[in-house]
Amino acid sequence: MSEQRERFVGLVGAGVSNSAACREVGINRRTGTRWRYGRSIPGAGGELLHYPPVLTSPAAVISARYLSEDERVLIADLHQGGLSSRAIAEQVRRSPSTVSRELARNSGSDGRYGAGLAQRLATARRRRARARRLEVDQVLRAFVQQCLDRRWSPEQISHALSVQFPDDPTRQLAPESLYQALYASKPVLQRTLRVRRWRRRRRPHRCADARRVGRLATPMVMIDQRPAAVADRVQVGHWEGDLIMGPGNRSAIGTLVERSTRALMLLHLPHGRTAAAVRDALVEVFTALPGGLRRSLTWDQGKELSAHADLTRTLGLPVYFCEPHSPWQRGSNENMNGLLRDYFPKGTDLARHSAADLSHVAAELNDRPRKTLAWASPTDLIAPHLAPERPPIASPPKTVVLQR
Repeated sequence: MSEQRERFVGLVGAGVSNSAACREVGINRRTGTRWRYGRSIPGAGGELLHYPPVLTSPAAVISARYLSEDERVLIADLHQGGLSSRAIAEQVRRSPSTVSRELARNSGSDGRYGAGLAQRLATARRRRARARRLEVDQVLRAFVQQCLDRRWSPEQISHALSVQFPDDPTRQLAPESLYQALYASKPVLQRTLRVRRWRRRRRPHRCADARRVGRLATPMVMIDQRPAAVADRVQVGHWEGDLIMGPGNRSAIGTLVERSTRALMLLHLPHGRTAAAVRDALVEVFTALPGGLRRSLTWDQGKELSAHADLTRTLGLPVYFCEPHSPWQRGSNENMNGLLRDYFPKGTDLARHSAADLSHVAAELNDRPRKTLAWASPTDLIAPHLAPERPPIASPPKTVVLQR
């Protein structure tokens, strides 16, 4: 397919979009995306194997604010003709100070100015990329790598650095610095499968394809009828739920996210994602929670929750449904599903994970600090609500002393 690749490269280089170039060449859009960005696949030993893109990076363009080689040739000719720096500047259309500085910096030891020598001296003095702080500071690199191994995001690591080293600004990095260190041509951080959603190069986000859903036979209560207290995220006990699917939709894991604390619970579905299996898993999970944490559940219109009336009768838990193709109405749950793909990548069989595995993943995610929670963790916020409800202790009856 070398001819198709060359044609694809030419179209993309001319400014044609990826989809349009794929249609023009006659290839699948995913093939064009791999050609454009490369791809990474897990190897036998657990490391990532990288296939480079067919598109080469464009040559670095020197800013027009610097003198070009053609301008230096003109300066050399005019200087040998005896013109002053101000007169040369008028011909080159540069500042007189720029010309005088050029003649002083890039002249030879004999005082003569030559265009070739001046170009070589300017190129040698051009600023080089300095070493990253992660390269020279082993303590900083070890701390960042430890956070990456725990699948923390660069933004979470940036905040953790400000807490870990409050009096050392040299060890505080912005999230963009961490992203650049991860996606550098020679990264200083280890590229392992434990690094969350690592790609060969940075790519723009795109909207996920909307999933076709069917209407449930049982009447649904839509999300616009949900109480205002749910949308305010002030009251604890309102949950958003969904399923993440394995290959061919043959395996699934249920996800529940509490809207106020962002706490996560995972449903173990070893026998499939039927309505009865999902209903039984939800009943088991919610029965173990105190009554104050069972206020409502918001789900999409997937058929796996067609037994939602049983949940309401058994648990007294009202269930609300989102509009079709509206995942943003369960934003917290959708965000969590994306984080879970670090642990359960797409294309892998989800049925091989045990209930203990799911509990471990949920605990690790609940221990992460969250920016939206003022850098508190869901575990810390939901812990007070998990305490068993105790009836108030009755005070002992007062003893009446009769005086004679």
